[in-house]
Order: sequence, then structure tokens, then C-alpha cells
Amino acid sequence: MAALEVQNIHKSFGKVKVLDGISFSIEQGEVLAILGSSGSGKTTLLRSLNFLETPDAGKIILNGSVLFDGDTEKNVSDAETRRRRLHFGLVFQSFNLFPQYTVLKNVMLAPQLLADEEIKKAYKSAAKRKEEPSLPRKQSQIFSTLARSRPSLKLGTHSRI
Repeated sequence: MAALEVQNIHKSFGKVKVLDGISFSIEQGEVLAILGSSGSGKTTLLRSLNFLETPDAGKIILNGSVLFDGDTEKNVSDAETRRRRLHFGLVFQSFNLFPQYTVLKNVMLAPQLLADEEIKKAYKSAAKRKEEPSLPRKQSQIFSTLARSRPSLKLGTHSRI
């Protein structure tokens, strides 16, 4: 089974067809070089594989799982797009670093944004559990403590956190 399979990818910008039925597969450990003249669609193909562009048609299959099927998907949530990007790495031709950030902050930005999504899910899950009638009294107190701001906590609670 191919690690990555790209089937009949199409992408146009207005009347200009940039990708016209591109297909290939790569086995685990295999290397693929994409060569072509300026404007031939190399970057558009890579951006499509990394979901920075949405192909007009085709399929992208990773380890047997369909990540994109142009016949069935058109509107994909931002969260789902970010989840799909986790499978790919991309180095840009121009180094798009944020000049106001340190090197460390630039490197940590993407993982931090993904972690923020996970934290939001955890908060929602915790909020649902707080409302469960079977939740013992002590656990309910813990939830209410966690919901308070830090300055309103007693000194002993600070040390336990």
C-alpha cells in the first residue's frame, strides 16, 4: 500500500489550469522530486497536499485513509483542515517568520495553536462532566476551584495546584 497516493488532482485559478490531472504514489521511505519550470504548478501541488490550497477535484490518500475527495467535500472546517495538515511538513521558498517574534516563538507558534484547540476541547469536556449528577461533592468543589481566578484562591490551594 502506498504511503501517499494522489489521484487526478486538478486546480485552476480563474481560467488558468495549474494542475491538470496530477497522479502519483509514494511508498514508505521513497523520495520524490518535483521538477518543472517556473509557473508549472510545483508549489501549487505542494500547497494542495498541505491544504493551503483546496484542489478543485481529485483525491489525496495517506496510508489508506482518504484525506481529501474533491467529489464529496467542498466546505471543510478550519479545525479539520488543521488536523489534516498534521500529516505534512512544508518548507516555504521564502522564510515566512514573524519579525516581531523570537526564533523560539516562531518555532513554537504552530504547536501552540494546535494545543489551544485541544485545550478548548478539554474545557468543554470538563464543563459537561461538572454537570453530571453522579459527580461526588468533593469533585464538584474541585471544579469550582479550577474555575476561579488565581488571586481569589487561598494560599494552601495555591500550593496544591
